[in-house]
Amino acid sequence: MVSRSYTNLLELASGESSSLGWFPRRIPRVVTISGIVPDLDSASSSCSSPEPRERTIIVANQLPIRSQRLHGSGGWTFSWDETSLPLQLKGTTADLSSMEFVYVGCLREEIPLSEQDEVSQMLFETFKCVPTFIPPDLLSRFYLGFCKQHLWPLFHYMLPLSAELGGRFDRSLWQAYVSANKIFADKILEVINPDDDFVWVHDYHLMILPTFLRKRFNRVKLGFFLHSPFPSSEIYKSLPVRDEILRSLLNADLIGFHTFDYAHHFLSCCSRMLGLSYESKRGYIGLEYYGRTVSIKILPVGIHMGQLKSVLSLPETEAKVLELIKQFSGQGRTMLLGVDDMDIFKGISLKLLAFEQLLLQHPECRGKVVLVQIANPARGIGKDVKEVQSESNAMVKRINETFGHLGYEPVVMIDKLLQFYERVAYYVVAECCLVTAVRDGMNLIPYEYIISRQGNERLDRALGLSSSAPKKSVLVVSEFIGCSPSLSGAIRVNPWNIDAVADSMDSALRMPESEKQLRHEKHYRYVSTHDVGYWANSFLQDLERSCRDHIRRRCWGIGFGLGFRVVSLNASFKKLSLEYIVSAYRRTETRAILLDYDGTLMPQASIDKSPSQQSIEILNGLCCDKNNVVFLVSARSRNSLNDWFSPCENLAVAAEHGYFVRLKRDAEWQKCIPAADCSWKQIAEPVMKLYTETTDGSFIEDKETSLVWSYEDADHDFGACQAKELFNHLESVLSNEPVSVKSGSNNVEVKPQGVSKGLVAQRLISTMRERELLPDFVLCIGDDRSDEDMFEVITSAVNGPSLSPSAEVFACTVCQKPSKAKYYLDDTAEIVRLLQGLACVSEQSLGNFVPSAVEQNSLALPTC
Repeated sequence: MVSRSYTNLLELASGESSSLGWFPRRIPRVVTISGIVPDLDSASSSCSSPEPRERTIIVANQLPIRSQRLHGSGGWTFSWDETSLPLQLKGTTADLSSMEFVYVGCLREEIPLSEQDEVSQMLFETFKCVPTFIPPDLLSRFYLGFCKQHLWPLFHYMLPLSAELGGRFDRSLWQAYVSANKIFADKILEVINPDDDFVWVHDYHLMILPTFLRKRFNRVKLGFFLHSPFPSSEIYKSLPVRDEILRSLLNADLIGFHTFDYAHHFLSCCSRMLGLSYESKRGYIGLEYYGRTVSIKILPVGIHMGQLKSVLSLPETEAKVLELIKQFSGQGRTMLLGVDDMDIFKGISLKLLAFEQLLLQHPECRGKVVLVQIANPARGIGKDVKEVQSESNAMVKRINETFGHLGYEPVVMIDKLLQFYERVAYYVVAECCLVTAVRDGMNLIPYEYIISRQGNERLDRALGLSSSAPKKSVLVVSEFIGCSPSLSGAIRVNPWNIDAVADSMDSALRMPESEKQLRHEKHYRYVSTHDVGYWANSFLQDLERSCRDHIRRRCWGIGFGLGFRVVSLNASFKKLSLEYIVSAYRRTETRAILLDYDGTLMPQASIDKSPSQQSIEILNGLCCDKNNVVFLVSARSRNSLNDWFSPCENLAVAAEHGYFVRLKRDAEWQKCIPAADCSWKQIAEPVMKLYTETTDGSFIEDKETSLVWSYEDADHDFGACQAKELFNHLESVLSNEPVSVKSGSNNVEVKPQGVSKGLVAQRLISTMRERELLPDFVLCIGDDRSDEDMFEVITSAVNGPSLSPSAEVFACTVCQKPSKAKYYLDDTAEIVRLLQGLACVSEQSLGNFVPSAVEQNSLALPTC
């Protein structure tokens, strides 16, 4: 049971009033508080319980439960819905059979408010199900409104170009979607043990649920799987709440998709709209999001083999098969089978047009081939569903009137919900299965057909086959359904190409028996080994891997509403405390300060790259302190740095990553390494020009010793793609030249070998040691890969002879990201504020600087 003290702690931690309810005598779990508040990581519950077995909370829009009102007594009876995917996860493999599952979702029937507590307790005690009761009006706006009018059409590539095509975006429906997801979150909070439980959220109905859960439990072990397509970025970005949904999904630890196309579209949206990049490490795709790695899983769901085989063994199935054999095969007719929901995306009308074309082009098929179309009732309601029904019925009537005759109907339309065994019987008898959806998620109809065609001994006898006879099947599937990539032996078609689909039907009918057998064997091997248990077990294993380091990381939440996210950092990587570094600066006497320029003192997005007057004043304030050696280390040319920093007399400057070094404004430029031979530019520049011509917005910067190809003004995705190609191209043509090719932030650079910012740091520390000046304060700030060399040099110098034994060393990067630095600051504004504070201390020590009240408030540091 969730204790009252636990609820109060949640209120205290979140600053919100509790909306939690609890089940009396219902939840036999001890809920601990570790992970709710970052500062309480070491806390543990005073109560202890035996080590529980692994538990996963499955969250879906609907519970895997059938409910029925009892007449007379007025009570309810409940039973498992064996066809529900969430239920099929249970016990399909040895690993899953030992796991405890709790289900959270809605019931199909509306439960009166007065009976909800009793029903909740009954369902939890009997089925481990936690019902989510959503008021009828809210449920209608949530499911029929936002889910079915906005998300479902958009995810199937249907834009609301007019009021008839899904309607315009309705903000009130979005608010209903948010409210419903919040209700789901509250129900999960009633049963979750945040330290141990895994949470697996399913499908597009609950895409912002991860934010609500992550907000309450920063370390929640959370996976999400999308069972529908994910559209391309060009389609998705038309959604007004696109950023909110993307950021909410990124609050999960693992996000699953059926196909690479769907995952690629999601990653492209994250790149184009949020500026996030992804990378693949040892086969795993991950997105770095505020210090957390969000993993991407690509694996199509399978079917429940045990359940389907048990249905194949039913006497009712055998009887139905015998009936269908008599109806079709007994009269010398071959059955083509289509099984689809009656909605606009399943392509039923296109299939009928293709079959009509087949009968027109191949008169010999008339009287011998029958298309049986099972049209399951639509899951939604609306004008489009009625139009599809009327159009399909009109086509069936036309085809039957044109090509039919007494005793022969070319198309048999079954527009009622069949029992599962009846549908399986049709699979067994059908010579070919046709799935021509114009856009669909996974669609398991082809998988069910393949296993049904494998049959068993009883069905073999019914079909007049010997038990040793090889089985056969033929599939014609749309290119636009999720299972298409995994069915390599299927005839793939573009459902919009009526002639091509008709030709594919003819090919299926004429295919040699041996070819049908080979295709069937190939498909059966895949489908039988990649069942729903394999899929679930693989997902949960990856979820466990993704959450493995939660306990070792420091977490805290930032942002409000649906913009909430969790910052997760290694224990050794933390935000630089301005108060602490100012204190260290005050008490030290020999200081070395190394600063990058672009992205550190100057924001990357700034159009005018020259330093501001404020930056010049801060640098002069630091340089005027005789205890400081200040080095500006930049990738820019020495001419640009000369012009920009001419007011800074005592500033040391390193240009072109440290190839040129100048210790004072009036000093001569020196070279860190012997003079470089730049004849390689004659090879590299034509290559770069080729990519510049083909990449709109890119340009070449020709420096004295290096060449830079920049794509910061180009389309981000295309530029990044071109940069990878250019990088490989340059490495190939320059393999025998004394240069290195580096990939940076929105650029590719070629520079002499041995040149790096780390050389500047090494030279500074060595020079100070030769002069018997051992630094007791070292500050190094940078923002990109080129600065990592400096971080490595100064951190490796700690406890060495080049620094004072009591040296304070601060290697600081910009933003939270993997780095050799031990500290970070959020942006250039914080860096300027830090340097301003240090300059304030230096000028105070000289006795000639008194800040105004405004400056004192802006610094928020000890008064100078």
